[in-house]
Amino acid sequence: MSQVATAVVFESPGTLSLREVGLPDCDPSDCLVEVDYSGISTGTERLLWDGRMPPFPGLNYPLVPGYESVGRVITAGPEATVSPGSVVFIPGSRGFQDVAGLFGGAARQLVVNSSRLVPLQPSTGAEGVLLALIATAVHAIKRFDHDQLPELVVGHGVLGRLVARICVALGAEQVTVWEQDPARQDSNGDYRVVTPEEDSDSRYERICDVSGDSGILDSVLPALAKNGCVVLAGFYHRPVQFEFPRAFMVEANIRIAAEWQPADLELARTLLQDRRIAVNDLITHQYTAREAAPAYDKAFSDPHCLKMILDWRSL
Repeated sequence: MSQVATAVVFESPGTLSLREVGLPDCDPSDCLVEVDYSGISTGTERLLWDGRMPPFPGLNYPLVPGYESVGRVITAGPEATVSPGSVVFIPGSRGFQDVAGLFGGAARQLVVNSSRLVPLQPSTGAEGVLLALIATAVHAIKRFDHDQLPELVVGHGVLGRLVARICVALGAEQVTVWEQDPARQDSNGDYRVVTPEEDSDSRYERICDVSGDSGILDSVLPALAKNGCVVLAGFYHRPVQFEFPRAFMVEANIRIAAEWQPADLELARTLLQDRRIAVNDLITHQYTAREAAPAYDKAFSDPHCLKMILDWRSL
């Protein structure tokens, strides 16, 4: 009989259940992992939730979302590279037998190839869920040339805060963040947070956008210096459009930051474990897995909710 696990399932856009799903059989290099905490992404998972996610390989409903989980290895195959008992970060799973998995991390137990697991310190708790976002921020920063750091970050959600904090940790002398929402204009970091209107006379050579606003370039190009670079590090489900003359006049360089790479994840782990950046204040809400439905609703609707954590330990 196949093993089952309790999982968050998006049955269809806007419909969520918490139910049992079938796990795949373990291959020799796989591990069975028990999840303690998973995070809710207000970018990718929101698009899956409301049906706006562009077509991806394997995208189908019903599906198990999630790519930000922390847990412990229960069993390991004979060819696995991670030992039982290890505390690990899980960027998703190998999937399920009876539902789709995109990315399949929001469940109590998961089957994962050991090569994808990231060992963490044994004392790591819910903060380990943030490893994926830290790696995403690192990858966005690396899209600038010659180890240069962004001077302006657009958006002050979790990803924007991480980009700004990592820049400070890496030695940036000054970082500015643009944020329009008063609920997100607070800052516990060594950088300033202003509205674009308050910063209208500034010019920046390096701008990192994490807003996900497909029309953002028309807002940031007036602040871009000649030959400056804009990195688009959000996820834009609509066509990214901009008025060409402004970009033409400054000869703008526009780049895209996609998924983090193994080197980004390793630097992210170092930043987290060495406490070079503060992250605990980014976890603003924590619900049990049984409260998944209201947790997802709050994560997607409340601007004061930066990172929502699901606690699976009581299941």
